[in-house]
Amino acid sequence: MSNESSGGFSHLNESGRPAMVDISGKSDTYRIAVAESRVFLPQIVLDQFQGQDIQTRKGGVFQTAIIAGIMAAKKTPELIPLCHTLLLDGCDVKIQLEETEAVIRCTVKTTGKTGVEMEALTGASLAALTIYDMCKALTQDMVIRETKLISKTGGKHDYTR
Repeated sequence: MSNESSGGFSHLNESGRPAMVDISGKSDTYRIAVAESRVFLPQIVLDQFQGQDIQTRKGGVFQTAIIAGIMAAKKTPELIPLCHTLLLDGCDVKIQLEETEAVIRCTVKTTGKTGVEMEALTGASLAALTIYDMCKALTQDMVIRETKLISKTGGKHDYTR
């Protein structure tokens, strides 16, 4: 089965079996990806804000989520099958409150043969899960939504949402 007959999926080999994409023939390029996740926070959670963060017995919610997002981006190949191991040049997670949502932006940079969009998506996702974990004692009515790639540059095809 060719890549074309398998629907164009890059992680299937000619026989239709899962395979890591062969990037050995590609050149190193500077790559950046930005991903976003949003967490709906009910009023009971919003009432706990002190300045720019929520303080819990475990520490500052956003500060902890930022660290979790960076750690997750670094561990992406351990979490998602067939992802290449990349040396990250940088990872920045920013969280801001917009009305009733915590908006997480994860920016990941590398110089390599493959992009970092999975690292950015993983970082944003795990930061959102960390916010949920740290606030669940107040309510389980939080909703993690709209995890999406915002942009990626440096590969064969740039992308901007």
